[in-house]
Amino acid sequence: MHQVRIIAKAGSVTLIQGETGTGKELVARAIHNQSPRRHRPFVKLNCAAIPAPLLESELFGHERGAFTGAIAQTRGRFQQADQGTLFLDEIGDMPLELQPKLLRALQEQEFERLGGSQTIQVNVRVVAATNQDLAQLVAEKKFRADLYYRLNVIPIQLPPLRERIEDIPQLVEHFLNMLSARFNKQVEPLPDSMMEVLKLHDWPGNIRELQNIIERAVVLSPECALRPALAGLARGASQSSAAVSRTLAEAERDHIREVLKETRGLIGGRDGAAARLGVPRSTLIYRMRKLGIDVRRSHQTPHRLEPLPVKRVAAGGLLPVAG
Repeated sequence: MHQVRIIAKAGSVTLIQGETGTGKELVARAIHNQSPRRHRPFVKLNCAAIPAPLLESELFGHERGAFTGAIAQTRGRFQQADQGTLFLDEIGDMPLELQPKLLRALQEQEFERLGGSQTIQVNVRVVAATNQDLAQLVAEKKFRADLYYRLNVIPIQLPPLRERIEDIPQLVEHFLNMLSARFNKQVEPLPDSMMEVLKLHDWPGNIRELQNIIERAVVLSPECALRPALAGLARGASQSSAAVSRTLAEAERDHIREVLKETRGLIGGRDGAAARLGVPRSTLIYRMRKLGIDVRRSHQTPHRLEPLPVKRVAAGGLLPVAG
């Protein structure tokens, strides 16, 4: 973010690289919002979400009659972003045949609409993003080298969440505040044992995955106490280190025991540990057995007082049966 504050004022082309879910669009917006262009448009285009034949029209616009269905002249994203910022997401998926025209627009700040001959001048700052290795794509002849070097003026590499686990508590607090306001629901902070489980997860979906887990916990928890589902986290945990696996198991064991203590050993039912943890009762029993938690000492259903069986005696009275 310190780097973002510095480059935001420069106006240079910026390339943001990082795994999916690391917050590339948020960084692009931060660059725009801290730049002299912040009062101008921030226009975004996902290059992977638009079919290749239509992408040129989306970028540069088209003239009336340029193709079947072009009933009116249309401005493209470059013209819409004039004096502002154009965010090109998933730039690595841009077709090779369109890349020379994008290169010219970046270098000369001019282009022609599809089906037109008039040159249009613009003043646009371009911020591109990708979760692919563009240098590798260049080596494989799947991305133009000249466009790569033109985009890579100021590179920003976003680290995956597994490399910044010290940020997880702050991110969790942010998402809890945001989601509590959205759903109008008061929630308690996450228990320390659960936070340890979050810190040991691999997070292949990065910050987006963390947000989804917290949102699921806020929505499904019947009370103020959050109970994110442990099973999915355990399955996604890294198995590369036995020490890490043991630590994860210990954290999960402590958390399950903490919830069982709150429910007085009750596993099933509406107020049982399984419901609080957001997992099926059978899944929780499986996890308990795997973690060495004594299932026999935990009650799967609440105690009910059953009447003693009786037998009829000759005199017509009723006597309880012993035992």
